[in-house]
Amino acid sequence: MSQRPGNQLFDAYFTARSMREVFSDHGRVQGMLDFEAALARAEARVGVIPAEAVAPISAACRAELYDFAALGEAIATAGNSAIPMAKALGREIARNNPEAERYVHLGATSQDAMDTGLVLQLRAALALIEADLARLGDALAVQAQRYADTPLAGRTWLQHATPVTLGMKIAGWLGAVSRSRQRLQELAPRLLTLQFGGASGTLAALGNQAFAVAEALADELNLSLPEQPWHTQRDRLVEFASVLGLIAGSLGKLGRDVSLLMQTEAGEVFEPAAPGKGGSSTMPHKRNPVGAAVLIGTATQVPGLLATLFSAMPQEHERSLGLWHAEWETLPQICCLVSGALQQALLIAEGMEVDAARMRRNLELTQGLVLAEAVSIVLAQRLGRDAAHHLLETCCKRAVAEQRHLRAVLGDEPTVTAELSADELDRLLDPAHYLGQATTWVERAVAEHTRLSV
Repeated sequence: MSQRPGNQLFDAYFTARSMREVFSDHGRVQGMLDFEAALARAEARVGVIPAEAVAPISAACRAELYDFAALGEAIATAGNSAIPMAKALGREIARNNPEAERYVHLGATSQDAMDTGLVLQLRAALALIEADLARLGDALAVQAQRYADTPLAGRTWLQHATPVTLGMKIAGWLGAVSRSRQRLQELAPRLLTLQFGGASGTLAALGNQAFAVAEALADELNLSLPEQPWHTQRDRLVEFASVLGLIAGSLGKLGRDVSLLMQTEAGEVFEPAAPGKGGSSTMPHKRNPVGAAVLIGTATQVPGLLATLFSAMPQEHERSLGLWHAEWETLPQICCLVSGALQQALLIAEGMEVDAARMRRNLELTQGLVLAEAVSIVLAQRLGRDAAHHLLETCCKRAVAEQRHLRAVLGDEPTVTAELSADELDRLLDPAHYLGQATTWVERAVAEHTRLSV
């Protein structure tokens, strides 16, 4: 298999092996050859070419027969990959059956081969991404249920807020995964569409048999037949890339949360440990969030790549100059980056390590202040909202100034003790009793995941 220089050093970190194979030189060439073989079968079905030509053409449509380096050199002159590929295919067929060579690529244009070949690659990529998202959803659903009622500090503006649960946080990640799975299911029929228009999109070279050939070709490749060729209408591809961008962003959110929870000062959730994972070249004690780094890195790179695809949408007339070319590396790169992020997210989700005791200790860092709202809400029903809020604000300031626990300050405040018993105060200042609908959110997120997986 041919490899482009400069890609291999970071591939294992940022890209899944299976996705690298889809978008390798072999994968790209095979996609175009699959189009050519299917075109021959379709044209034979309709009677445009002799049935005897199909076998020699199909036999030559194997990527391993071709020199990718030579094709790459020829692209520099030809301007796209299909032109030298079609010539090489013709030579290969002619070596064994000169008569069949006359019928290869009949009525098609280079962009038909490239775009349909790309769609075939994207079908494989879509299947890989859908499978990984489903597996990630399974793992997150398990973890969300496991930690559904495990309290930890909610954090707003990076400061401790009221308590949440780890399961609720994980359920948030799960919900984003489920929505992306839905988006992919919805767009698949629009994405998996044949490109076949000939020189200017009219299929004039095939005369009155053109539409029949197009129908047969779509059937051969198990793709839908669009209302017309889409040589310069690129919304299908950009829609898919946009959903991949959403996936990248959602995974980046997961990675950001994990990396923050993994900070030394928090120490609540960790990526799974493994020999040599997350170490430092100089500091033996380090345990770096190397998986989260891929998720954040991917979420940072993909928007810029998306911008390229959006910028390339206003393509000229019936066939584009330069804007189409800008897509060739961009969309595969997005697929590869998202595939790598999914692999790292799976490792994190399936093997995350949780320190529930540390979460509980961290909830006490503010000595009860994070539960001031719970007391204020109850007192508001008895003293009025403004009075209760002012009273709790005063008590909180006193707790900070005197470096005392809020429970002790409240216990010394006659206005509070006149309304709340010691047992009531203890309960109100217990994080486990102020988790609201956290477990309900977990149940709902898991139910949606289960619905999608049936």
